[in-house]
Amino acid sequence: MKKLSMDELNRLSVEDYKAIDKTPLILILDNVRSLNNVGSAFRTGDAFRVQKIYLCGITGKPPHREIQKTALGATESVEWEHVPDILALVKELKEKKINIISFEQAKGSINLNNFLPKTPQVQALIFGNEVFGVQEEVLKNSHEVVEIPQLGTKHSLNISVSLGIALWDISNKMGVWNNFTTE
Repeated sequence: MKKLSMDELNRLSVEDYKAIDKTPLILILDNVRSLNNVGSAFRTGDAFRVQKIYLCGITGKPPHREIQKTALGATESVEWEHVPDILALVKELKEKKINIISFEQAKGSINLNNFLPKTPQVQALIFGNEVFGVQEEVLKNSHEVVEIPQLGTKHSLNISVSLGIALWDISNKMGVWNNFTTE
């Protein structure tokens, strides 16, 4: 076994990335304070070819040095938009028949391992503030609330970790890896 070189990875150019089909996934960041978490969302979103990232409320937006540090250029490849009012966005996306899924520890939430996304419907995944989580009104306006089960004492994952787990699990359950190639 040998590590692949940068040339062997056959990475897409930014122009090719923008032109290629995207997965039926959208990311929404609800008042995320850490610019490193925002950058990580871009980088992870790029890896999963998300359709778009919405940066809501106080969530930082590019260009910013701290976002760029973790995004590694993904702010140029992934389509994004800043939306001040997340509730207005959620209502707009619902009108477009997009499934709204908030990731939060909440009464009545569905464990991620038991969650089955509605396919082929586009899924919008919401991740909240590092301290306060997803806003209560946003939870009430979501189609589903999903929780990532945990076994430790902290009962808390960093947003960037939660994003990666959620995108992998949901894209896998939707059969994304059967429909998209890495080339």
